[in-house]
Amino acid sequence: MDTARLTATPDTCFWGYLDAAEQPVLSVKPGDTITIEAITHHSGDAPDLLMDDGIKAIWDGIAPETRTPGVHIMTGPIEVQGAKPGDTLRVELLSMTPRMPYGSNLAANCGLFHKQFSKERITIYELVAPDPAGGFPAAARPMFGFDFTALELYDIPGVISEPEPAKRERFGRSVQVPVRPHLGVMGVAPEGGRVSSIPPGVFGGNVDNWRFGPGATVHYPVFHEGAGFYVGDPHFAQGDGEICGTAIEASLDVTLRLSLANDLPVAAPLLRTDTHWYTHGFSGGPEEGVDGLGTAMAMAAEQMLKLMVDKGGFTMDEAYSLASVASDLGITQVVDGTVGCHAGIAHSILDR
Repeated sequence: MDTARLTATPDTCFWGYLDAAEQPVLSVKPGDTITIEAITHHSGDAPDLLMDDGIKAIWDGIAPETRTPGVHIMTGPIEVQGAKPGDTLRVELLSMTPRMPYGSNLAANCGLFHKQFSKERITIYELVAPDPAGGFPAAARPMFGFDFTALELYDIPGVISEPEPAKRERFGRSVQVPVRPHLGVMGVAPEGGRVSSIPPGVFGGNVDNWRFGPGATVHYPVFHEGAGFYVGDPHFAQGDGEICGTAIEASLDVTLRLSLANDLPVAAPLLRTDTHWYTHGFSGGPEEGVDGLGTAMAMAAEQMLKLMVDKGGFTMDEAYSLASVASDLGITQVVDGTVGCHAGIAHSILDR
């Protein structure tokens, strides 16, 4: 089957939001495969390393005053023909390729310990350890860092920090981190018009689960005709928590397949990996802060019990017991205002 390509341009990207009212930039049939260019909004942190002509065109072509209310560059929306409210959209993530071998991490004002550090700092990473088979490099290393001083706060999307070699401080020791390529933001246009790309929710959005990478399948509830599917916020790597504010933010080409899975109704993003199913929960909003982890964890656990009943065939009593001894609850991220948790269960528990 041929693979369509969706190039990221000022005409195919929207900066900071998902909106069902936007006209689709691509229409596909269920089962179609697409390669989508996903661009990091942190390309300006080291433009000599993270920008090429195509990315510069997005910076030049999308007016700064329209980059609102969120921060992420979203490629889409993509119409899935025949999708309607109440359906389940299935997204199979087939492969990811780095657009260039560099990425940026920002210890940001939204980070867990910003008050203690009293500054924002950018660290640039480089992919290393090439895969002999030609796949994604296995590791990344921090190259250099510098304090962000272009603005009082890094709270305007698309800031460009011009290269100043004297301010780029080489990382203190050699270290490598495992690469986990994934999409931090992915989902369907929710109800309510233009919605910020920052807080995650039942529609997906900025879930920031590093497991949303090659080989994974994510399921979303559909709210509008055609689904209105977006991708953005590509990452090289991230840990559970994302505590300083960002992952390794880097541009990727993502090949995926979109289809409908109406035999698997979902009320929130549902992830399937090679080994586990993961449910997700979210806090009530920024006003709860990190205290909202209790709300998010309860939602993830409730979604897990429902999955175990619906897919595993267990009674609720059986699911409650099994979840306590075989399901793992974890913190997805604590920096997006609306914090997130996930719950995982092995296929061997659910398989009949």
